[in-house]
Amino acid sequence: MDATTVAIDLAKDVFEVAVANRTGRIVARKRLRRRPFERFLEELAPGTEVVMEACGTAHYWGRRCQARDLPVRLLPTQYVRPYVRRNKTDRTDTEALLEAARCGGVPPVGVKSAEQQTLQGLHRVRAQWQMTRTARINLVRALLREQGLPIPLGARTLLARVASLLEDAETALSDRLRSTVALVVEEIHALEGRLATIDAQLAEVARTDPIAIRLQQIPGVGVLTATAMVAAVPHIHAFRRGRAFASWLGLTPRESSSGMRRHLGGISKRGDVYLRCLLAHGARSVLWTSRRRSQAGRIPPTPFQQWAVTLAARRGQNKAVIGVANKLARMIWAVWHHDVDFRQPLRGADAA
Repeated sequence: MDATTVAIDLAKDVFEVAVANRTGRIVARKRLRRRPFERFLEELAPGTEVVMEACGTAHYWGRRCQARDLPVRLLPTQYVRPYVRRNKTDRTDTEALLEAARCGGVPPVGVKSAEQQTLQGLHRVRAQWQMTRTARINLVRALLREQGLPIPLGARTLLARVASLLEDAETALSDRLRSTVALVVEEIHALEGRLATIDAQLAEVARTDPIAIRLQQIPGVGVLTATAMVAAVPHIHAFRRGRAFASWLGLTPRESSSGMRRHLGGISKRGDVYLRCLLAHGARSVLWTSRRRSQAGRIPPTPFQQWAVTLAARRGQNKAVIGVANKLARMIWAVWHHDVDFRQPLRGADAA
């Protein structure tokens, strides 16, 4: 069989396979369950290109193929979808993969290592537990407010006040509600313990991984942002410049242009929402520190901080946060791509 490219539509149990020759013509089709699919991969000749969508389990199968000297191309799902003709089925999905693979304008996704996926898994679990903790805190606050017991904002304030309310026998709470709130508070403390365990693991990675160490030199980039970047970016050299990296994160304007008319709207919000959220939090930290330095006057602000304060005064807080986050993304790309330590730019007086 003259097989040069194999398109695989991944699934949990049933895998659709289309085999194409050098001219792109499909010469064989297979519908395999997991065990026969594994044997099929083992029988492929080295050098046969494997094309898959960058979806669930794609990186695992990509590593399996690379271990057998099979070139792997993971294509973004949103770029493959327009090539699907007629109804969407597993069969047409494999055809769309072959068509997208022949298009030179579809950028492939790098295959992540097992260590990167492990690190990303820690971040996913932490985010889920963080949302659950916030939901439980809001639940306790709402239950007590309905009983005429409002509690000021702040997680630490709530837990301290709830503990005293539950211990006070004269608090206007029924025994049933008191015991139920106590169970929810126990769940919150358990979640905080689990979050502390994951934070310790992420901190260990941030202390030992050379890329994470270098990224933490950038203002506004801490343990979470540095380790999340290491986990999410398979290959930084796939981005030719910092603007491409910021665009991948969804921090560049959405454009709608035609002819001589150019219109730039809000940010595109494409890419990883979690990474974009971390960069926005880091940008807020930079703005807060910059304002404190500018108001105190004892320590002169750096050029980056001075630019951030000026931008916030000119464009407002929210737009300044996005602008600083975009700048942080470009700094991350420069430090990582060129494999150098971060250094503050010289002021005009120092440069002279």
